[in-house]
Amino acid sequence: MDIYQSVSYLHIASVWTSIGLFVLRFFWLYSNPTLLQRRWVRIAPHIIDTLLLASGVALILITHFYPFAEEQSWLTEKLFGVIIYILLGHIALGKRTRSHKIRWLAFIFALVCIYLIFQLTHTKLPLLMG
Repeated sequence: MDIYQSVSYLHIASVWTSIGLFVLRFFWLYSNPTLLQRRWVRIAPHIIDTLLLASGVALILITHFYPFAEEQSWLTEKLFGVIIYILLGHIALGKRTRSHKIRWLAFIFALVCIYLIFQLTHTKLPLLMG
C-alpha cells in the first residue's frame, strides 16, 4: 500500500468518525446531556478532527490539488463547505444558550453541508464556481 492510499484511508476513517461523533453528541444533547461531560467525549473530537485536518493537508501535498487554484475550484468549495460545517456544528452543539429550533436547523444544515462536501469530493465538479 502506498502513502497516498494510507493517508486517504486515514482521512476517510477520520471523516466518518468525526461525523458519527457529531451526530451522537447532538443526540446526547437532547437525550442524556450528562454523557457530554465525559472526558473522552470532550477530548476525542479534537483528536479526530486534528487527524482529519492533518490527513487533508497531507493529501493536498501528495496530490498537488491546491485550494484556490483555478483548476481545483471544487477543492476551494470543499474547503469553504468544511468551514461552514464547523460553524454550523458549533451552533448546534455549542455551550451558548440557543433555542432548540436554532440548534436543530444548524444540525440539519450541517448534514446538508456534509452531503455537498461528499458530492464535491466524488465528482470533483464545482457547484458554484463552475
